[in-house]
Amino acid sequence: MSFSPVISFDEITKKFPIRKGFKVQYVHAVRNVSLDIYQGEIISIVGESGCGKTTLLRLLARIYLEDNGEIVFEGKSIPKRFSRREELEFRRKVQMIFQDPFSSLNPVKKIYQILKRPLELQKFDNVEKRIYEALEEVELTPPDNFINKYPYELSGGQRQRVVIARAIITKPSVILADEPTSMLDVSIRAGIMKLMLKIRDDFNTTYLHVTHDLAASRYISDRIAVMYAGMLLEVGLSDEVVLNPLHPYTKLLRKAAPDPDKLVSEKLGNTGEVPNLITPPKGCPFEPRCNYSMEKCKNTIPPYFEIDGRKIRCFLFEK
Repeated sequence: MSFSPVISFDEITKKFPIRKGFKVQYVHAVRNVSLDIYQGEIISIVGESGCGKTTLLRLLARIYLEDNGEIVFEGKSIPKRFSRREELEFRRKVQMIFQDPFSSLNPVKKIYQILKRPLELQKFDNVEKRIYEALEEVELTPPDNFINKYPYELSGGQRQRVVIARAIITKPSVILADEPTSMLDVSIRAGIMKLMLKIRDDFNTTYLHVTHDLAASRYISDRIAVMYAGMLLEVGLSDEVVLNPLHPYTKLLRKAAPDPDKLVSEKLGNTGEVPNLITPPKGCPFEPRCNYSMEKCKNTIPPYFEIDGRKIRCFLFEK
């Protein structure tokens, strides 16, 4: 792992307009997110639905454009408008695995055509050889059994392997994985995660992995970043964050995760409601649900405090 980040988010914000009658309001989806990601690292963004995880991923993929802040890739700020040459180079290096393997594959194209298209756009030599290599890399062997099939002829796990093959076919340095196992059966998920780890080990690929599953994030990640109401609240090594959570919200997530060693699940009690992101709290976003809330939490967003290499956005750790 290199010492200079391959990706840096610097105070990124993103809001989406919604119209109510004649009035336009804004959903504050991502707020003041700063995060460094290093080459060969797998970092998971973990949080409840609607917390901004996928939006952050799509900002890096340039599906959305940030309102404020800067995203740096390989030492250069990513422009909001690419030239054709710049976009082709960026797309070759940064690829995305979408959540639903069926809807992300063209149903009227055969697997060969689906994998051939990015190679044609990038003007790769030996297209057919690379297609066969990619299918072997994702363990769809022998490739001849798959290249002439349509997506509907494959199982869910096989379709996701095709999606991963399409993502790695241009030999990217960064893969953005948006809940890549959430649409799959439990028995298939472990195989897909092992495949992602194998690709990282073979090609030193960097992953930004989005999930709501703490167990999956611990298994696959080097670090975990916990997101809530558009903000990162805790960032640290995966084992430390899961086994010894420090932020009150991370503790709640850990408590809510099923534990196979416990015969009786813990009672969560009244955990409160997720805040309205049209009018988010002025201070800490978790303050309305927090059992440790202080007066200043209501009006001041806490900065990051560093505890044993872990970053925590909480006034409990101010000293």
